[in-house]
Amino acid sequence: MNNFNANAMNPITEDDIANYLANTPDFFERHAQLLGQVQLTSPHGNRAVSLQERQAEMLREKIKALEHRVMDMVRHGTENVVTADRLQRWTRGLLTTRDPRGLPGQIAGQLQSLFLVPQTAIKVWDCDSAYRDEAYAQWVSDDVKALATSLTAPYCGLNSGFEAAGWLAEPQAAVSIALIPLRAEPEAPAFGLLVLASPDAQRFNAEMGTDFLERIAELASGALSRLRP
Repeated sequence: MNNFNANAMNPITEDDIANYLANTPDFFERHAQLLGQVQLTSPHGNRAVSLQERQAEMLREKIKALEHRVMDMVRHGTENVVTADRLQRWTRGLLTTRDPRGLPGQIAGQLQSLFLVPQTAIKVWDCDSAYRDEAYAQWVSDDVKALATSLTAPYCGLNSGFEAAGWLAEPQAAVSIALIPLRAEPEAPAFGLLVLASPDAQRFNAEMGTDFLERIAELASGALSRLRP
């Protein structure tokens, strides 16, 4: 009676059955006839299939998913190679430039052409007196300087009316934007700001990684140190 009451109060569940089968791998060896008798519904229609057929279908689906993952890895690998090649060409341009006066324009212009960025702009402040009359060294407000210094990593997201977007040729077309602070050392105040912009709201978004943009910032900052006192 006690056993009956205990079983009634704790009936066997599907999880119990699943755990038993998972922990008793020889069950189907002892009951091999079940493999052919159990009928399941195929996910590719309403027809009934055997347990063995259903297992084969599941394996095919897993293989297909793995193939897609491999294809994605190959595609991302190819994209990374292309990006690395563009970065190398951009860096080579910084190293071979003799006159530092044109470096800011070159940094922004080659980013635009090599990486297909619709709009770019750059400003540098606290320059040596020899460069203070250049366009990139003028008309930078204290608010923009404070914003650049406050950024510990590039900002990527929607353009919510940033003053720096006004440096672009077509500010009204800057839907998403990346603001990249330029500084001599990680903890130092910013001495410049690089702006990348796109009419595509997803080109620069808050979910994207900034490792590549941080590398751009480091290289550009190093090159632009030639403009500083």
